Amino acid sequence: MTSSAKVSPPTTAAFFAQAAISFGVALVAVAIGIAYLPVDGWVRAFLAIGILYTVTSAFTLAKCVRDRQEDSYLVSRVDQARLDKLLAEHDPFRVDAA
Repeated sequence: MTSSAKVSPPTTAAFFAQAAISFGVALVAVAIGIAYLPVDGWVRAFLAIGILYTVTSAFTLAKCVRDRQEDSYLVSRVDQARLDKLLAEHDPFRVDAA
């Protein structure tokens, strides 16, 4: 049984490394920016908590998007398997006995 479902290629190691390095650089740059702000410690602490909340929210959102895509992919594969089964069982030249 062949399936015509679209399968996305796996993420390459280079792409994963680029994304991880980019995330690390951005987080360090913001942390350095907060550390060198000419403001009181409470303001720095507030901004640091805000950044931590933003990062954890971004990870949670990414996980939810990934889970939704995996669910839709699974439903698509089940629907495709049902269609393939119906097409395999269908014989347009079969004559039903009366």
